Amino acid sequence: MKILVSDSLEQSCIDLLEREGFQVDNRPGINAETLKSVIGDYDALIVRSATKVTADVIEQAHALKLIGRAGTGVDNIDTKAATRRGILVMNTPGGNTISAAEHSVSLLLSLARNIPQANMSLRQGVWDRKKYIGTEVFEKTLGVVGLGKIGREVAARCKGLGMRVIGYDPVLNPEIAEKLNIELVTLREIYRRSDFMTFHTPLTSETKNLINAKTLAQCKKGVRIINCARGGIVDEHALLEALESGQVGGAALDVFEQEPPGDSPLLQHRHVVATPHLGASTEEAQEKVAIQIAHQIADALHDRGYTGVVNGGALHMTMRAEVRPYLLLAEKLGSFVSQVSLGKLKSVTVAAFGEPAVSSLELLKAGVLKGILAHVLTEPVNFINAPFLAEEMGIATMEEKVRDGENYGNFLRIRYQTDMEAKEVAGTVFEPATIRFVRLDEFRFEIKPEGFLLIYTNQDKPGVLARVGSILAKHQVNIAGVSLGRTAAGATALTIMNIDSELPPDGWEELGKETLVSHVKQVFLES
Repeated sequence: MKILVSDSLEQSCIDLLEREGFQVDNRPGINAETLKSVIGDYDALIVRSATKVTADVIEQAHALKLIGRAGTGVDNIDTKAATRRGILVMNTPGGNTISAAEHSVSLLLSLARNIPQANMSLRQGVWDRKKYIGTEVFEKTLGVVGLGKIGREVAARCKGLGMRVIGYDPVLNPEIAEKLNIELVTLREIYRRSDFMTFHTPLTSETKNLINAKTLAQCKKGVRIINCARGGIVDEHALLEALESGQVGGAALDVFEQEPPGDSPLLQHRHVVATPHLGASTEEAQEKVAIQIAHQIADALHDRGYTGVVNGGALHMTMRAEVRPYLLLAEKLGSFVSQVSLGKLKSVTVAAFGEPAVSSLELLKAGVLKGILAHVLTEPVNFINAPFLAEEMGIATMEEKVRDGENYGNFLRIRYQTDMEAKEVAGTVFEPATIRFVRLDEFRFEIKPEGFLLIYTNQDKPGVLARVGSILAKHQVNIAGVSLGRTAAGATALTIMNIDSELPPDGWEELGKETLVSHVKQVFLES
C-alpha cells in the first residue's frame, strides 16, 4: 500500500511506516493542483497544517482509505467530504498536551510581567523600568474554563506558581475535581472571581463568543485573558473595547478568529501579547505526533485497530450495515442529552430492546458517550476512547437490556442523572433506516432528530402553538415539522419543532415573554 506525506514530518515517521511495509512518498510542499493529480494512487495521506485537503482533492482520491493529521486540529481537512467518501480522518489526541499547557503558562507570565513589550522597548534603545511594572501571579486567582487534559495540566502548573485555581467544566465530576484540588464553580463565578482567565474548550455553538461584551462586563475589573484553545471563543471586537476601557487589563492570544489575523488592531494594542498559533510548536510535540500518526495509520491499514478517528460517521463503514442507523441514533441521543441537561453529569444508562440494538449495546453505549462528550471536550472523541474519557471524567456508565419496547420493534433509551436532575430520552429506528426520537421523560411524540430543534413546555390550551409560530414567522424562522406530547388534556404539554434556522436573540427574548411557554431550549443535531 502507498502512503503520501505532503507536509514536512520527522524522518522517524517515514522510517516507521517503511518498516511496516508501506511505500512512502515524502513530498512536503506539494501544491494543490499536483496533489489533486496524484492523490488517486494512494491508500493514505499524512498532513500537518499546511496541506489543504479540500473536497476537490478528496473527489480525486479514488483509493484513499485514511487521512492522518500529525496534530490535533483538522480545520485544513474537509471531514464531511471525507466521511461521504468513507475515508477515515485521524488526528493525534494528546500528543501536544504538554506543549499547549506550557505555552499557555508562558503567555500568562509574559502578560503579567509585560515581557514582550519590555523586550521590544529595550531593543529600540529605551531603558524604561517604570513603564513595564508588572504584577505577581502568586496568590492570584486563575479561572480555567475547560478541564480536559490541557486545562488540567495548566491548572497543575499554575498551582505550582502559588495561584488559587478555580475551574468550570460542564461534565467533570466534582469528586474528580476534588482529587485534582481544583474548586469547581459556575461560569458566573469564574467571571466574578478571576484575576486571570484561560480557555481550553473546543469551538462549538455553545463556546463561540463565550467571552463577549456581556460576559466581560461581569468580570473583575482589570482581568487578564489567555486564549490558546481556538479562535472564536473570544469575541475580538468586544475584547478590544474592554481593553480600551480598562475592564480588561491585558490579553494573551495564540489563536484568532481568522488566521493569520491580518491587520487586527489587537496586534498593535499595548496590553496584548500575541503569538502565531504556537501552542503545539515544540520539537518534542512535533516528534510525538509524527510517530503517533505513523502508528495509527499502520494499525488501521493492517486492521489492528483504530485510534484518533475524528469523523465518527466514516467508522460506520467498518460495521455491519444494519447497525449503522442505531449507532447514528445513539450519537444523536447523546448529543441531545449534552445540550439539554442541567448540572454536572453523574451517570448515564443506555437501555436497548430488539435486534440489532441489543447485540450491539456496548457499541451503542460508546456512541451515546461520544455524542455527549464531543460537545464539551477539546480532545477528539471517538467510539474507542469515549468510555475511557467518560470514566476519566467521573461519569458512571451502565448498559441495560429491557423486555419492553414501548410498542416499538426496537428501542434505545438513555437515562441520565446530574447533580440537578434525572431524566430520560428515547428513540427508535423504523425500517429501513429511519431514525426518530419518540419520548422525553413522560411525553411521547415522534420527531426527526436533525438540524435545529426548538423544545418547550406549555400549558395545554388552544392558541399556544399559533402564538409561538407567529413569533418564529416574525423573525423569519420557518417551521419544518412539529410534534406534540401531553400526559392529559389541559395538563402540561411538550412541543418539539424542526426549524430551518436558528432563532435570533431578539426572538428568544420575545419567546421568553410568553407566559404560557416555559423551559425553552434549542438543540442542533447534525444531519
